[in-house]
Amino acid sequence: RKDVAGGEYIGLKECGAAPNCFCSTDSIEDSPDTNIPPFKWDTSKLSSRQDAFQQLHEVVKAYQPGQANIDGGGFNVVTFDPEEGYIYVQFESLKNGYIDDVEFAMINKDDNVVQVRSASRLGYLDFGVNAKRINYLANALRQKGWD
Repeated sequence: RKDVAGGEYIGLKECGAAPNCFCSTDSIEDSPDTNIPPFKWDTSKLSSRQDAFQQLHEVVKAYQPGQANIDGGGFNVVTFDPEEGYIYVQFESLKNGYIDDVEFAMINKDDNVVQVRSASRLGYLDFGVNAKRINYLANALRQKGWD
């Protein structure tokens, strides 16, 4: 994968010090404020990575722009690859057109864990937008049996 600047990376890019990013692969010791738990699907309901990513894709597509006064500019699913276990989405703010990048990825292909990252491209503060977005998606997944 390549980041926004074109640099190669494996897995999900670390958040760094900015509070406008959350990532499940950040070290909890090094980044306690930006580390979040990964999403896990119920293996008794979904038997494959492809099924899980199809359901995750459906949850993302059902996301309501403007909920909690965020993402009023909508979103675009840029990459959806259920075979590889990867989804990349760009969310846009209404007023200024700022883009936030959201990724879902299976790092270990042998488990039921989906790593997640939501980050603002520009600026330092995001006024809680990334946290609200991730919580909204996590709640929608919990209703489908995910942890």
